[in-house]
Amino acid sequence: MDPITPTMRAVGEVVSVVSDARTLLPDARVTSIDQYLESGGGITLAKALSLPRAEVIEVVSQAGLRGRGGAGFPTAAKWSGLLRDQEGVKYVCCNAAEGEPATFKDRLLIRTNPYRLIEGLGIAAYAAGAEGAYIVTKSDFTTEIEALTRARSEMGELGISGAVPIELVLGPDQYLLGEEKALLEVIEGNDPLPRLVPPYIQGLFATPQSSNPAAVNNVETLFNVPAIVEAGPDWFRSVGTQTSPGTMLFTVVGDVQRPGMFEAPLGIPLSDLLELAGGALPGRTIKAVLPGASNAVITPASFGVALDFDSMKSVGSGLGSGGFTFYDDTACAVRIAETFTRFLCVESCGQCPACKLHSGDISETLTRIDSGEADAGDLQDVLVRCSMVTDGQRCGLPDGVRTIVPSFMTEFRSEFEAHLNGRGCPFPRDISLPKITRYDPVLGFEFDHRQALKRPDWTYPP
Repeated sequence: MDPITPTMRAVGEVVSVVSDARTLLPDARVTSIDQYLESGGGITLAKALSLPRAEVIEVVSQAGLRGRGGAGFPTAAKWSGLLRDQEGVKYVCCNAAEGEPATFKDRLLIRTNPYRLIEGLGIAAYAAGAEGAYIVTKSDFTTEIEALTRARSEMGELGISGAVPIELVLGPDQYLLGEEKALLEVIEGNDPLPRLVPPYIQGLFATPQSSNPAAVNNVETLFNVPAIVEAGPDWFRSVGTQTSPGTMLFTVVGDVQRPGMFEAPLGIPLSDLLELAGGALPGRTIKAVLPGASNAVITPASFGVALDFDSMKSVGSGLGSGGFTFYDDTACAVRIAETFTRFLCVESCGQCPACKLHSGDISETLTRIDSGEADAGDLQDVLVRCSMVTDGQRCGLPDGVRTIVPSFMTEFRSEFEAHLNGRGCPFPRDISLPKITRYDPVLGFEFDHRQALKRPDWTYPP
């Protein structure tokens, strides 16, 4: 189905281009259970509980809901696999540990309506046949913790959060906390070090007798569930594309006139998202867009690509979590690649050969290229090492390095060559990692400037 593009309008703290009934966010923050109930919340879980579990899963399957955490995996497939599994105790987990650069959607959803997340998780737990449910977030997300604690307590007192107990788990401010296998480790009281096997093979508190499988869903994914169960699959499919139905919250930062949050149907062109953000700064032109922190750079020749999971793959990139950083013609391609590669290197846990032997060296070589201390042989060495950052890793961080660096070197080869043999950077502007710590619809975004000081052992200089 072709995407629709109605008139833009303000909805709470985002700009929406979908009808009133389609938005994930209410017009104002929901701060009490009474307010949530008055808006029609809380009834969908009861409806789901009156249906067979498989029927709830079938509704979500027909809607075509795909995970909004980056991979776009079918949500119903996770639940149905868990429901069929006979291995001991089963769990569902909400990944609320958002940490990808240029993304703030999950935190905004929680701040705006934590009750809807509790209801969505309750439906997921029932449908999947789980006996336990967890929401995992970062201990320094104090506003989100307060909102979730209040919502869980109020809904629990009224008995409208479902029969499955929901626990809130706080973890460290590490990017890997958002990796689903590392997230399970934190629930079990360990550091966020990804294990080898996925949650459906080794879930929570596994024993030699039982794997206790788990399903992990993203915040935005679960936010869609109550409305799908209430209004039905056809309603959800009324916007978006055939293979990527529904809407998505997009975060836009960088060299644009109106950085902000935008809800739009999946399938709109990337050029439309740029237009929603006001386009390039006066007198400048956009030369590169980076989706998330692990996808290939996109140049203006591909700005017509549809923003859905499959179309983004067709141009060699990815939709990620819907976060986009735009760079104009004053930005250095080498420095952008260096900034994001350093982030992936620093945030690595260092358990695997891919990061131990290659990611750090790639990051250091990019720094030498940026400063003019490298030669053509170093460019070739970077490409060779990127081809080796492949097998044996427990998470996707090495894949991010392997994807981002060669894509920049291919699209902006002349800029890399211009840095060599003592010539230094022709675009001396600073490039900062857009790791968002705060969003205000009037004041805009605030970023974590300490990230540049973070060391590979996850400490900071005194």
